[in-house]
Amino acid sequence: MNKKTKTWVISGVAAIAILGGGGYYFANSYMGNNVDIEQVLPASTAASTTDAGTGTAVANEAASAEQLNGDWTISEGSKVYFSVTTSQETVNFVDEQVSGTWAINVDDASQMKAEGQIEMSGIDSGNGQRDGHVKEADFFDVSTHPQATFTATSFEGLPAEWTAGQTVDFKMNGTLTVKGIEKEVTFDAKAAYENGQVLLSATTTVTFEDFGMENPHSVVLSTENDIQVQLELKLDK
Repeated sequence: MNKKTKTWVISGVAAIAILGGGGYYFANSYMGNNVDIEQVLPASTAASTTDAGTGTAVANEAASAEQLNGDWTISEGSKVYFSVTTSQETVNFVDEQVSGTWAINVDDASQMKAEGQIEMSGIDSGNGQRDGHVKEADFFDVSTHPQATFTATSFEGLPAEWTAGQTVDFKMNGTLTVKGIEKEVTFDAKAAYENGQVLLSATTTVTFEDFGMENPHSVVLSTENDIQVQLELKLDK
């Protein structure tokens, strides 16, 4: 090997080391899941509860149409999650700046309406560097599009009768708008009436491309295209 060739080889190795080291530094800066998803639905869905005075099992009462029908408002403790899976782990983002309403009519689901929004500046993964990056123009572009919204257009399979403390399963169709781009989605949803509140948990899946974003993979960290969106909402009348 002549001197010139040797110099090129050494330079190439050095470049790979620098790029590789930088890539690992970048990956390590963005790795680490710091957010656990908190469920709002009852932990138990047993068909009966125990009377504290007698110790005997009693059936849960039906939630009446009068209790359920009407306008409900998203309240404190509600959260929206975004989850992205990489080659290393699943990373969750949470946003607690949630607002919106759900007009429930168990007698006629076609009369139901729901809408909600989140302040995109509230996105938090517990990593300030990562959060700052996803709020920039190449991802959520929060300065230009400060809110993301969802408007429900129909509800499928929602029963007319609910039992207090028990979940009901249904599908919620509508339009999710992020960065000013609209996407028709279907949420797989569960709801329950408990202690005077309606609790809603719902999930759907979108992709980076749906909202004009590029997959943030790197040479050392690959990222799946799917983004899971999860609603964990508490609503008061």
